[in-house]
Amino acid sequence: QVQLVESGGGLVQAGGSLRLSCAASGSYSSISVMGWYRRAPGKPRDLVASISSSGSTNYADSLKGRANISRDNAKNTVYLQMNSLKVEDTAVYYCSADLSFGTSTLRRYWGQGTQVTVSS
Repeated sequence: QVQLVESGGGLVQAGGSLRLSCAASGSYSSISVMGWYRRAPGKPRDLVASISSSGSTNYADSLKGRANISRDNAKNTVYLQMNSLKVEDTAVYYCSADLSFGTSTLRRYWGQGTQVTVSS
């Protein structure tokens, strides 16, 4: 059974920083892309950032320059460092992992979500 367990969310003042972590566990062959998404109240879930197994990154325009995604392949963990947080960054943040089970087909798994609240 595959699990993605997130940590690091919480309440922070505008201008502050947070670091989110997400560790994958369970039975799978490999992890391809790992990412972070967020869902603000009344809005769809949107990509925040993603990182490939080789370290190539992709960021949403709203967080470019304020976020850094990284991963530790030995620990099957992805991190999201967010700086200069704004009130509009308030959302539930979800991590994702595209997993292989011995074939070329990838399945996307999601974490349970962690709340990030930025106060003014």
